[in-house]
Amino acid sequence: MAAQRKWQLWRIGVFLAALAPLVMWGWQVASNAAGPEPGRYLLLNIGLGGLWMLLLTLCLTPLTKLTRWKGFALIRRQLGLWTLAYATLHLLSYALFILGLDWAMLGSELVKRPYIVVGMLALIGLAALGATSNRWSMRRLGKRWKPLHKLSYPILGLILLHFFWGVRADLGEWFLYATASALIMATRLPPVASRLPRLRQRLASA
Repeated sequence: MAAQRKWQLWRIGVFLAALAPLVMWGWQVASNAAGPEPGRYLLLNIGLGGLWMLLLTLCLTPLTKLTRWKGFALIRRQLGLWTLAYATLHLLSYALFILGLDWAMLGSELVKRPYIVVGMLALIGLAALGATSNRWSMRRLGKRWKPLHKLSYPILGLILLHFFWGVRADLGEWFLYATASALIMATRLPPVASRLPRLRQRLASA
C-alpha cells in the first residue's frame, strides 16, 4: 500500500511539473510580461515545451537501463501524452494567434511556410502514438506495437526540422537541442545500449 502511494505521488509530481511551464507562461501573458507579441510568445514557448517533453520521454528508456529504477518506466506514457498535449496546444496557438481562426489563410501559409507541413506530420505521428499508448492497443497490436512506437525517432527529426526551418535566423538554440537529441538517440545504438547495464554495475561498485 505504501509503495502504491509512493508511485501515485510520483506521478502527481510529474504531472504538476509538466503543467508548471504552461501556468508560468499564461501568468506572464496575463501580467503583461510576455513582450509586445504575447500570442507569438505562447506559440514559441509551447512549441519548445513539446520538444522538451519528447526529449524527456526518450530519456526514460536509457535512464531505466542505467538505474533499474521503476519510476522512470512508470511515467513514460504520461510524458508521451504531455508531448502530444503540448504539440496540440502549439497548433491551437498558431490557429488562434497567427491565423486568427481564419482557416482560409491556411493554404497560403502552407505555401509560404512549408515547415508548417512538417509540424503537422509530427503532430499526426504523435497523435497515433498517443492513441495506441494504452494496454488495449498493446494487446491488439502485439509485436507491431514496439515498431510503431519507434516512430518517435523520426518524429523527433521532424520536430527538429520544423524548429530549424522556423528559426533560421538564430540557430544557436536549435544546435543545443539538436545536440541533446543526438546524444539521446545515441543511447539507442546497440553498442551503447548494451554498455548501459555494465556502466550501472561499475557505478554501483565504485
